[in-house]
Amino acid sequence: MERRASLYTVGCRLNQAETAIFSDRLKQSDFQLVPFGQPTDLFVLNTCSVTHGAEAECRRAIRRTLQHSPDAFIAVTGCYAQTGTHALSSIPGVDLIVGSQHKMNVLDFIPSLKKRSASEVVRGNPSRDDFVIDGVGDFTSTRATLKVQDGCDFMCAFCNIPFARGRERSRKLDDLLREASALVDRGHKEIVLSGVNIGQYDADEKSLLDVIQSVEAIPGIARIRISSIEPTTISDGLLKHMAQSEIVCRYLHIPLQSGSDVILDRMHRRYGVEEYRLFVEMAARMIPDLCLGTDVMVGFPGEGDDEFEQTVSVLSQLPFSYFHVFSYSERVGTAAEKYENKVSAQLIQRRSRLLRELSSVKRLTHYQGYAGKTVSVIFEQQDADGYWRGLTDTYVRVCARSDDDLHRQVRLVEIVGVAGDRALGELVAPREASRRELVMVS
Repeated sequence: MERRASLYTVGCRLNQAETAIFSDRLKQSDFQLVPFGQPTDLFVLNTCSVTHGAEAECRRAIRRTLQHSPDAFIAVTGCYAQTGTHALSSIPGVDLIVGSQHKMNVLDFIPSLKKRSASEVVRGNPSRDDFVIDGVGDFTSTRATLKVQDGCDFMCAFCNIPFARGRERSRKLDDLLREASALVDRGHKEIVLSGVNIGQYDADEKSLLDVIQSVEAIPGIARIRISSIEPTTISDGLLKHMAQSEIVCRYLHIPLQSGSDVILDRMHRRYGVEEYRLFVEMAARMIPDLCLGTDVMVGFPGEGDDEFEQTVSVLSQLPFSYFHVFSYSERVGTAAEKYENKVSAQLIQRRSRLLRELSSVKRLTHYQGYAGKTVSVIFEQQDADGYWRGLTDTYVRVCARSDDDLHRQVRLVEIVGVAGDRALGELVAPREASRRELVMVS
């Protein structure tokens, strides 16, 4: 009987890239992959420990799996496996816990699917050496995420990632190019470069710009997108290249975290508000139609009404297209764990709701700016109403009706309106496309 395996990922895009490698290896080992929530013989959980909520989701996923598959072998890896070994090993039915150092080899520690009487723990301090990754990510989506860097040396006061993933290290260039080429051969049009602190890429004296230019040269690739990147790590050369490249997406997600210098200093961030503002405004001037996203944290200890209003002001004034809003979650071992002046959960909730509403307004404005323009869209999937959904390089989600199969196709679309969190478009006929490409904005 064919063995069944189920995978579940909690957390960031980098975790998703790693889980895609697990998926490919399981298929190569003749496992039948089944969706999470269905009966399985093996369950591999890739965890996150950034917040209390993420850790709770990990525990729920384990318990849910054991409810429908009590005899399934439960293997847990990732950040929570590194930082929460005791909590995970106390859950009855967990067979294997593999920390960050051996994460990518988690399947090698499962010689059989026989349940164990107690959790086996494989854990050590993550290496600082540059690395390679065997295999190719198995993605069902049009976009494929490529892990190029891991770990962080920045030690922000709120973050436990340096403890969970270790210090900065980079993937060997020839190895990441091998996987990138294989992903393009599998039909992926867009590659998303991902890491914990991706702007710090440094392997064999190569920078992130070197990585981008090398991936750009792969035949058949249509787009390269950079995932979240720290503002102090973005070089002028990278901005200049993004401005002139036909492949690199005009997209930057640059975490702000707070619009208050007092809070940024308490967070141990490496910039001030004015420095951040000047950089964002320069990037927007250099790169036409640049999509700018950011992260903002609500409720960091010491965030009073004045500090929050400063954050609202900065977010309102800068040309952001959207932002992700996070609630502060106290992490053991971080500098902020010892801070006083905690913010109440009720106040965090109210402030978060206000910022999310502001983000929705920003996104709507960003989308409305494309009305009447022709954009290039890589289509992903068709919904039940017959609309194909896809994405521009400037992170506009577009839907267009077509009876044709547009999966993974790159098509020109004229934006005719906005509905909710989607821009409405009409496909441009091929004979029209040649005339309109000169005014294409995405």
